[in-house]
Amino acid sequence: MDQITSIATTSDETLVTRGFLAGRGRDRLSGDDRLALDQAVVDIKQLPARRTLVRAGDVVEQSTMLLEGFMCRYMDDRDGFRQLVAVHVPGDFVDLHAFPMRRLDHDVATLSACTVAVVPHEALSDITNERPALTRALWFSTLLDAAMHREWIFRLGRLGAEGRLAHFFMETATRMRMVGLVENDRFHLPLTQADIAEACGLTGVHVNRTLRSLREQELMTFSHGEVKILDPKRMTAIGEFEPAYLYGDPR
Repeated sequence: MDQITSIATTSDETLVTRGFLAGRGRDRLSGDDRLALDQAVVDIKQLPARRTLVRAGDVVEQSTMLLEGFMCRYMDDRDGFRQLVAVHVPGDFVDLHAFPMRRLDHDVATLSACTVAVVPHEALSDITNERPALTRALWFSTLLDAAMHREWIFRLGRLGAEGRLAHFFMETATRMRMVGLVENDRFHLPLTQADIAEACGLTGVHVNRTLRSLREQELMTFSHGEVKILDPKRMTAIGEFEPAYLYGDPR
């Protein structure tokens, strides 16, 4: 593929990759490094919902940054039941870890219609050879994934149904706020109750019942792909949600 035409300015508003590490220290990257990451993008694709991009065991030669929409990483059990191990929001470098690993031990798929930027591993190799600050930022991005994985293990291992859902929605709200996609504690989340069940280790029936309970307690609503957090303080307490693991900017 031909490389996207170079961008003449380092203003974030003009960069395809402006969501990368937004709210998490992006401002510490130099303009040249931001531009270098943008110029590593060789293609922008529109993807339909519910499409698998990478299968476990596939050799991967490029990584994907999510620009719009929602994606996930997941694993299937022997009976074909899916467990989501990550949900990705705009700005996430979904499978950056495929660069050093070459093969993934899980599948990568879209949850909604998505716009993604494609970065070949050859370009990432050039970045790691030439740009130490940007390399550390990419490494930091993969370490954020690891921090979230640890928090998901805690959520599944120690919280009840209400706590799991409260934690999931508060984490998602925080991540969406970092990239400017929350307004008045309301945000778009085009996931099904089945998706949420697979992320929180619950049955669909249990998720439905728990969402009703959270709504009746006037804590949150989730309807037609729209989330409204009505009582962030109580939701934070129920979910034992401490956002420090997301490493957001102080503001």
